[in-house]
Amino acid sequence: MSDIHSNHQQQYASDVAFTPAVKSIQEQKGSRSSYARMERSGGWETSVTEDLEAFLANLDMFYLGTTNATGQPYIQYRGGSPGFLKVLDEKTLGFADFGGNRQYITLGNLSENPKAFLFLMDYAHRQRIKVWGTARVVDNDPALLERLRDPNYPGKVERAILFTIEAWDVNCQQHIHQRFSQSQITPVIEQLQKRIAELEAELERLKS
Repeated sequence: MSDIHSNHQQQYASDVAFTPAVKSIQEQKGSRSSYARMERSGGWETSVTEDLEAFLANLDMFYLGTTNATGQPYIQYRGGSPGFLKVLDEKTLGFADFGGNRQYITLGNLSENPKAFLFLMDYAHRQRIKVWGTARVVDNDPALLERLRDPNYPGKVERAILFTIEAWDVNCQQHIHQRFSQSQITPVIEQLQKRIAELEAELERLKS
């Protein structure tokens, strides 16, 4: 059995995802030449840009992928106030980890395999960004925990999780179903309710 964690030599940032096996299938399916052009022209980003920072500032959820030592994957939903996934420097993102169901699957996975993946979704604007890298757990760093703490969330920060970016890419909008959060919908509903009340009052005035 081959070692699932063995590293192939990377020439381009996208090689973190486009392994030899992936490139072989791209060749078979006819997409390798276009991705090869992308690689030669600069390819994927490897650090935080202004566009990524602006995207994160409005993001209130994401999915975090990890795997254990045997390669079993696990996806965890993370949610918070907009901007809770913070930019710490051009290569590092971080977020506060609060108490949950105490299964600790993500923490266990990261203790034996630091490779991680972020799937950033903005359903309202039908945008998604994929981020490859590594993640680590940081305990007992009060200054860092305070920097990552969400002032709008009353829970106690138990630890920080820091994500080091290796590469990231923007996906196309195809097949993304548009969805809106309660915070996005509530102002619209309130405006409609106000307008309905005004029209009902006007109708009663005309009747009388």
